[in-house]
Parts: sequence; structure tokens; C-alpha cells
Amino acid sequence: MQQNFSSSAYLNMDLLRFTTAGSVDDGKSTLIGRLLYDSKSIFEDQMEAIERTSQMTGEDGVNLALLTDGLRAEREQKITIDVAYRYFATPRRKFIIADTPGHEQYTRNMVTGASTADLAIILIDAKNGITTQSRRHAFISSLLQIPHLVVAVNKMDLVNFSEERFLEIKKEFDEISERIDVDNITFIPISALLGDNIVNKSENMPWYNGSTLLHTLENVKIGSRKNTIDFRLPVQYVLRPNQSFRGFSGTISSGTVRQGDEIIVLPSMRESRVKEIWSDQKTVDSASAGQSVVLTMANELDISRGDMIVRKNNVPQIRSEFEAQVCWMHEQSMTIGKKYLLMHTTRTVQVIPQALLYRMNVNTFHRENDETLGLNEIGRLRLVTSQPLFADPYKLNNETGSFIIMDPATKVTVAAGMIRPPSTEPIKPDRTDDVSLHRAGKKHSPEAVWEPWNIPREVREERAKQTAKVVWFTGISGSGKSTVARALEKRLWEQGRQTMLLDGDQLRHGLCSDLGFSPEDRAENIRRVGEVARLFFEHGNIVLCTFVSPYKADRDLVRALLPEGRFIEIHVTCLTQTAQERDPKGLYKKAREGKITGLTGFDAGHEAPDKPELQIDTDNMSVDDAVDLVLSRI
Repeated sequence: MQQNFSSSAYLNMDLLRFTTAGSVDDGKSTLIGRLLYDSKSIFEDQMEAIERTSQMTGEDGVNLALLTDGLRAEREQKITIDVAYRYFATPRRKFIIADTPGHEQYTRNMVTGASTADLAIILIDAKNGITTQSRRHAFISSLLQIPHLVVAVNKMDLVNFSEERFLEIKKEFDEISERIDVDNITFIPISALLGDNIVNKSENMPWYNGSTLLHTLENVKIGSRKNTIDFRLPVQYVLRPNQSFRGFSGTISSGTVRQGDEIIVLPSMRESRVKEIWSDQKTVDSASAGQSVVLTMANELDISRGDMIVRKNNVPQIRSEFEAQVCWMHEQSMTIGKKYLLMHTTRTVQVIPQALLYRMNVNTFHRENDETLGLNEIGRLRLVTSQPLFADPYKLNNETGSFIIMDPATKVTVAAGMIRPPSTEPIKPDRTDDVSLHRAGKKHSPEAVWEPWNIPREVREERAKQTAKVVWFTGISGSGKSTVARALEKRLWEQGRQTMLLDGDQLRHGLCSDLGFSPEDRAENIRRVGEVARLFFEHGNIVLCTFVSPYKADRDLVRALLPEGRFIEIHVTCLTQTAQERDPKGLYKKAREGKITGLTGFDAGHEAPDKPELQIDTDNMSVDDAVDLVLSRI
């Protein structure tokens, strides 16, 4: 091995994880061997061992595939069975390669090897063209949301380095790519056996003007799989070395945490602030995805393994019923209604497959009806867990969006899954664990059984030609919330939109007529409003809510009831003097006369949103301009 990097330079390099896949004999192992050999990433003793083995097996030359075909059965059969991992580096980047099997019966191995990849190389034999396995591996790469795909058309030497043949295969694969979800596809003609376009440009294919494979690997943008926005810390251990220290340790799944951040602990919904962040036995100001940390909190909280720490205004979905794409990995087929164990981040719960929505034929991309999944088969399941999961869709967060299923008796892994948005109807949250009920200390009636929506919201939205949202106006009395909301609803109505306006006074004359204005009654008022808003939202409406709603925690609970991006919080502001001069309902006059107390904007405060989607200053903006601003946002 001739490369020599300083330890500091090596540690600071980017790391690219990539996987190789393709049909049997497409040359995956040879490709990796060539990549390692030509990039001078093979130790001398390794090369000597390969040369000896090649001679013993009667090879004409050195068989570079032996670098990855490590199992005796693989060498005897000249196929890849298990996932082989190899590590190497160039002056630009570090690499981890997962060489995955090509046989159909080893689909589970390919899913395992590719699950953490930033890039997938799919090899296609130039002579044989695209096969069902090529389609299978393209589909699985899409399923795993691998952002970059390199289609390496190998064995170009067997077709006389024909540009015409390369373009034929490219055109056929382009047709496949229209049916899968991959952001970036690169096509490279290569000969792994001879080294054309692997590390060095091919003199045999002057018509190809693109990059070599290694240049592509060194320069492709990485990190797109990492979710840098949504902070998620599944708690692994609680550290209590002495009475004065209580820390919560785990590996950050996504996002970034900073000292002083306001957080919420799931499922308790208890709030606190990050006091210290410990990493590598020292305190740091911040930490990001992939780092192992210990957090201490500003106040005492009951937190245990399986809980999740998240940022206050960024809460994952909390649900006990969901849909997932599942790859079955066990010889014994899946049984609907059977109890299994599901491991999600650091949380392990019982799970029951409730229904198989379809099985995917990964060779044809067709959905097939069936009642079970067998070994290496992939399908979409509806699953029910005994306790809620704190999850994000896999496409948004592959750490909190993935899980494994185990046999409860043997603890053997039987399946791997990726959480998906609902395919036919919104998945109900488990009402026992609903966050708003939990915060308000409410219990649902044990005799009440949740009934799914008769007509799914997606269908209603399609008919109405609009996207349902909840637009929440918050601010002190007299700030102009209702005025702007009413003008906005009229504008939406004129556009043919389907709306619902919920006003504080209207609900307090009916649904909430039994509530006063204590902090507890205010919280219950907003909880009820949130549930009503959610009902209209699920019926496809643009729901406009105008409520003083002085407490951030109550507004955050309503936000948590809705899918990401569907709750728009608008902070309507003005000078206190302006609000008191407007006094549209005479409340400030009554407060000055001592007839009422606890009036927000007079003798009670309003907790402003930390990061509202919009802020409207009615001292300096007309109603029409405010409506225009809101319309541009929704």
C-alpha cells in the first residue's frame, strides 16, 4: 500500500459510504478489486495472497474479485453471498464499500448493505443488458432513498467499447428511472477487468467525455441523507455517578443541539432547557447528528431509556399505528395478527402486523395482492404497536424512520422496515397516547373506539383543488387577529377555496362556555379548539383560527396534532397602547375599571412564538397588505 496520509488529515476527511449491486457475474467484486488496486489501496501481503489463490484456482491472471469474495463458499462458487465491507481512502475522501450479493435469494443482504449508503453503484453487463436483478436493485436503492445512483455499464471490452451499445442501455435505464425515486443518476461505461474508466480515463472509449468512477466518488455531494434540521436524541442510558449529576446519554439521530436550547421529552411532554452538553468527556457548546453525547437539564426530569429528547417546537409524529415498507428477512413467513417485537431507535415495543396492503413485485414494479410476506419479499404493511413511537417518515429522517422487527421468542431479526406516509387514508394517532390529551391530563373513554375517516383528507383535497392547512393567528386582544383573518377568509372564498373560521368568542359561547380564563381553563380551551381545527383540517379545509392563546406550550400542542408543514403560526403584533386604544370588545375599559383581571396585554403577559411562520405588525401594515402576505405564505 503506497498511500500515506497524516493522521489529522485523515480524520478530517469526508466519508462516503457506497454500495455495489448487480446481477451475478456482472463484475461487482472485480470492480471493487480494480478500484482498490488502481488507487493503490491494497497491502502487499494482500496482493501476494490473491496471487497465490489465483494460481491455485487456475486463473489466467490475478483475480481481483478475491479481495471481496472472502467466504470459502463464495470463492468456490465465484459468487458473492454475504455483504463484504472494504475501507480505503484517497487524498480527497475516505470510503466504506458494501459489496452486496446479486442473487435474488440474498435480497435481504442487499437491503442490509445499502441501508446506510450515500451512493449506489449498479453494474450492468454491456453484453447481457438490463436484467430483472438490475431492476430489483434500482428499486431497492430507491426504496432506501439512496440519493445518488451510478449506473456502471461494465464489460465494455466484450462489445468492442461500442458507444451505440452504451447509449442503448442508458436509454432503457432512463425509462426505468421514471418509475423510481432517485435524485441523481450518472452513467459510466467501464471495463473492471481492464481498468477502463475506473481510476484512469479509458483510451478505448474516446467518445466518453464524463468522469471516471473514482473521480465521481471523490466529488459527489454527500450528506444529503443526513437530517440536519430535526433534533432527535433517543435516550440510551441515564448516568447518575453521584447525587449532583444526572445526565441522559445517547447518539444524536439527526439535527443539532445547543446549550440553552428549550426541549421536550417524549412521551411525558415535560419541558426543560439544555444545561450542559458533554462529548468526549468535556463540555461543548453544541453537538450534531452522529455524535454520542450526555445532556444535563436545567430542572429535574424523569427520563429513561426509550424516551426521546427533541426541540420544543419541532416534535416528531407520535403514533401507535402507521404504514411501512417492509423487507421480510426470515424463512418463516409473516403472520398477520401475530405479536412480534419492534425496535425503533432505543425503544422496543410489541407490534402486530394489522394488514398487508400489497406486496411489491420488485422485478416489474407491480403491486400484488397477498396475505403474507415470505423470505426476501417486500411489501407495505399497516402496523400497530403497544406503545407509541416517536418517528418521522423515512424520506425525511432515515434514522427515526426505520426499524427492525424481531421474533419475541428467539430475538432473531425477521424484518426491516421504513416508515411511510399513509397510502390510502390518514393514519389515526392512538387516542390513548395523543399528546394533547396527555398534556391536559385527560383520559379517553375505554368504551370509545376510534373510527377512521370515511373519506380520506387526500381525496377531499384533490376534489377541492387545495392543500388543507391550519392558519393560527395569535396575539393580544386588539392586535388585529380577527380583522386580518376575516378579510383573509373573504379573499379565499372569492378564490373558490373551502375554509372554516374559528373565533375565540364563538367557541366560548358554545363548546367552551363552561371555561373561565385561568391558565388551566385557557389550556383546556386551546386543547378543544385544536381538536375542532383538526377535524375541519381532515375534511380538507383551510382552517383559520383567531385566539389570544397566550401560552406557547398550548399552541405547540395544536401544531403536534398536524402533519409537518400544515400548521402556520402567525404572530399579530402592535403596540400595547394601540391595542388599548382600539379596544374592539371593551375589555381594556373593563380591566381599567377593575371589572376583569388577567387580561392579556393589560395585566397578563403573552408568550410570543419563538419562530412563527409569519409576523404581522398591524401598526405599520394595512389589512390588505397583511392578507397579501398571508396568501403568499399559504
